[in-house]
Amino acid sequence: MKPLSECRLYAFVDTAYLRGRAPDGVAKQLCAGGADLIQLRAKQSSLDEIRRMAQAILPVTRRADVGLVINDHLSIAYEVGAEFCHLGQEDFFGAGHTHISQLKTQTSNLKIGLSTHSPDQANRALAAGADYIAIGPVYATGTKPNARPVTLDYVRWAAANVKIPWFAIGGINLENLDSVLAAGAQRICVVSAILNADDIAEACRKLKARLAALKSPTCLT
Repeated sequence: MKPLSECRLYAFVDTAYLRGRAPDGVAKQLCAGGADLIQLRAKQSSLDEIRRMAQAILPVTRRADVGLVINDHLSIAYEVGAEFCHLGQEDFFGAGHTHISQLKTQTSNLKIGLSTHSPDQANRALAAGADYIAIGPVYATGTKPNARPVTLDYVRWAAANVKIPWFAIGGINLENLDSVLAAGAQRICVVSAILNADDIAEACRKLKARLAALKSPTCLT
């Protein structure tokens, strides 16, 4: 897959939005539309169900040279051979971890991303050695209805201060994307604006085209 620094569109197979569609089928559409990373997020599923979904999706992402991210479950990421695992603040710091190296093995190239919701949390994640961080939620989002939006101010702060790859997330769609990009974002995570579209692949293409109009990212890998 392409280097993390070159990844622009981070999409999701989120079971809350599948509506009966097969996870691997949705992954195929995301890949066809140009997603650079795909996260499997299954908050209400059992570990066995998540494992089966990951095993079905991974051949799809591998054929497309797209990185697969497992949300929350580090053990499953290692077991299936995913390229990434994403953890929230409570899953990492709340579990007593202080540095990403505590979760990595010498025989794996697994990369770990962390969610952040403020500059303080971002600085803590950077000090912990995160491979990438998520910045958000930028706008109110049904994906996390109880989360307070961090607004474009946090995006502007990240653009000025974060030197590793970071992704703006939360309520981003074609209508507000220009504002997010103008605030300094070069990479975005999008859930509902893609998964609720009639044509998932086309929704990805439209977002990717808008991102492609930006100059190439300069952040470190």
